[in-house]
Amino acid sequence: MWRLTTDSKLPIYLQIVDLIETKIMNGELLPEEKLPPERKLAAILGVNRSTVVRALDELTARAVIVRKQGSGTIVNAEKWGLFAGQSTNWRHYLTQGGFTPSVPYARQAGIMEKDLSAKVIDAATGELPLEMTPKLETPSLSWQSFIAEEQLEDAAGYQPLRVTIEQQMKTSYGLKTRSEQILVTSGAQQALFLITQCLLKPGDAVAIESPSYFYSLSLFQSAGLRIFALPMDAEGVVISELKELYHKHRVKMVFVNPTFQNPTGLVMSLQRRKELVKVCAHLQIPIVEDDPFSELAALDATIPVPLKQLDADNVLYIGSLSKIMGSTTRIGWLIGPAAVIERLALARNEMDFGLSIFPQVLANAVLNTVGYDAHLKQLQQILLERRSYLVAALEETLPNKLIYNKPEGGFHLWVKLPVEFRSIRDFDVFANNNLLIMPGFLFGVKEPMIRITFARLSEREATEVAQIIKRIILAKQ
Repeated sequence: MWRLTTDSKLPIYLQIVDLIETKIMNGELLPEEKLPPERKLAAILGVNRSTVVRALDELTARAVIVRKQGSGTIVNAEKWGLFAGQSTNWRHYLTQGGFTPSVPYARQAGIMEKDLSAKVIDAATGELPLEMTPKLETPSLSWQSFIAEEQLEDAAGYQPLRVTIEQQMKTSYGLKTRSEQILVTSGAQQALFLITQCLLKPGDAVAIESPSYFYSLSLFQSAGLRIFALPMDAEGVVISELKELYHKHRVKMVFVNPTFQNPTGLVMSLQRRKELVKVCAHLQIPIVEDDPFSELAALDATIPVPLKQLDADNVLYIGSLSKIMGSTTRIGWLIGPAAVIERLALARNEMDFGLSIFPQVLANAVLNTVGYDAHLKQLQQILLERRSYLVAALEETLPNKLIYNKPEGGFHLWVKLPVEFRSIRDFDVFANNNLLIMPGFLFGVKEPMIRITFARLSEREATEVAQIIKRIILAKQ
């Protein structure tokens, strides 16, 4: 419904700007959707046409909408280079999952996935299915015990958990760190939120991989940041492109997911990692390394060292338990210079985003339990099997029709389809066939790409997925 609030003190044209932005963010207006003509919109809102024109001019300047001669005004489908300003308080998105309500396709997929009456195959959700979460014993603690443990918590989190993370990083990656360099967070998204809100300012330019799940996150726009695409090749981000972005836009920070990158599954080569940290150190560009999948490599896979190990001072490292323990385990961590960690910890407390002691104590207990390593190895084996199920089904059903690389770990297969999708709405055909996938536009690309989460697929479901994709391709040819 197109209606302005009567109690707002903002100028009317800014009220119209806020109204349209809100409709876009909550999914009422979809990317590429056409807005009412200026005269009609003015009549609906009961304002002068000149007021509507001024509002649309403002939205055009922000790249929120696009005006096309002879076609009218449409919602911009891209976010590259967009400066959203700070007209809306997005902090409530902190507690959301990987895809926020500002991505209507993903929101609708979430609704369908929860509709138990529908026979929907969920190959979209980037989380472990329930049957793959660990069956580990948790400690039986009294209320008094939790209160006692709370005395071991400071602004940066539960001290025993930080010590455990310190030991784990040393054992797994040879990364030497100290507990005062570790901030416990309620998942990776809180770490990203704190970085974007506290270390950057509105209007700053940041570079993210293309394609990347970072593109789908509203937290960059909520902080008023401009995101720019950093192209990748088979070895990872293209360094020459990063240099060009820096000189053209004065990039202030680089966000990468170098190991089993989401959505491509790509592992950045060691040589490219060395080049990246060297160039960023020279240009004084901090790197944010998001690393949720390193421990989910195939048993025989060799993974290069984290960027953090190559440059401890210039890399902020984000880890998480959610891909190993399940999405309800909202525990992550951020590793960086002690001064940065202290600043972010204090800022979080001022925002009243403190952590509950309960998940921290439980996470520490699980990480130290005897069965944790066995669970990790079992999970690696199951993921490898499920990847094989999907690849075998696709090769049998659609031989030589699809383009993809087989990842050696992680959750996802990134697939190029042999047909064109003219608009975002064309991807609805998957949901209409009771298959939930993540289309490429959510990751910032225009090619006919889809991300399939094989982690959620049994052998039977993988076969069904291949059959559905075949039907869709045949129908579009």
